[in-house]
Amino acid sequence: MSAPAPVREALARLEGWLTGTALPLWARHGADETGFHGALTDDLSPAGVPQRVRVQARQAFVFALAAEREWLPEAESLARHALAALTALKGDDGLYRRPGAPPATGFDGMGELYEQAFALLGFASGYRAFGHAAWREAAEALRTRIAAFAHPLGGYAEASGLAAPLFANPNMHLFEAFMAWAGATGDTTWLTLADAQAVLAHERLTPASGLVLEQYAAGWASPAAPVLWPGHLFEWGSLLLQHDSAKHRDLALHQMDIAERAGVEADLTLFALDGELMPTDRGARLWSQTERLRATAMAAALTGEAHWWDATLSACRAVEAFLAPATPGLWRDWRDEAGAFLDAPAPATSLYHIVGAIDALAQAVAA
Repeated sequence: MSAPAPVREALARLEGWLTGTALPLWARHGADETGFHGALTDDLSPAGVPQRVRVQARQAFVFALAAEREWLPEAESLARHALAALTALKGDDGLYRRPGAPPATGFDGMGELYEQAFALLGFASGYRAFGHAAWREAAEALRTRIAAFAHPLGGYAEASGLAAPLFANPNMHLFEAFMAWAGATGDTTWLTLADAQAVLAHERLTPASGLVLEQYAAGWASPAAPVLWPGHLFEWGSLLLQHDSAKHRDLALHQMDIAERAGVEADLTLFALDGELMPTDRGARLWSQTERLRATAMAAALTGEAHWWDATLSACRAVEAFLAPATPGLWRDWRDEAGAFLDAPAPATSLYHIVGAIDALAQAVAA
């Protein structure tokens, strides 16, 4: 089944907003001579968010893809600017972190390992688009350094030798980065690493429920009080759909089915569920809506099933609701449980999610 007309119309609106408004705005106001800002206020002022690795890496992804798709004339120079800023964040120990930041001591799943995953993805994006050898060398050096984080049962811990807590989120983004490098180079070393992350998801992270949790106890054991983020179930789903294995595609579609049934209400992907799949936070984040859009569009193109196109259109409505602040080209990041959007600066990192979703939707419609 090809994409229904309402989905094609939603794609046209989203692509028009991205290429005509959002990318030009962030090109003009999103960076200075040192790199990209972490957020913009409604009056387009930098919000003073400390410079982070993930900001530079994600903007490298955004503008490298924009250069490949010919969405923005100056995209290549912006991608190179982001990658120069990312390169400057390399520490003496070979890891990437914001200026003055000490090595990580607190662990929440979005710390040092998470940042390294995005550094790898940023370099992969630049190398795929422009072929600069220094970015491949930087990634291969970081790959060697990350090996110290490897867990004996598969995947990666937050620090070398750390038994617990263990987190799925940075492992998901390492999976994404490894696949990006495998695709950009054909190097079997990267492919082997990506395959191992798919096996981790299938054999360690989903042993009983078939669903990836947010946090694990020692040995990748389920914690006493499991927490699931539906947005991450969709995000894992889209990555597993990219992996060339029918077994992993089945896992992806299973996770996405559960997320659709338990984690979506009135078009919105909810923030959190408990181990019984009951909502614990009916708030919503923009990134969760975009990851649902990306995953459902991929599932629709893969299976041709009408219910996935219905879900895709629902996700389009949710995303568009977040893209309607007072300043066109920005977005709202949070919607509370009462249905109000929180008045806060637009985080630059969301553009990575938005661009990935729109690009996936475009590919699905064209399939």
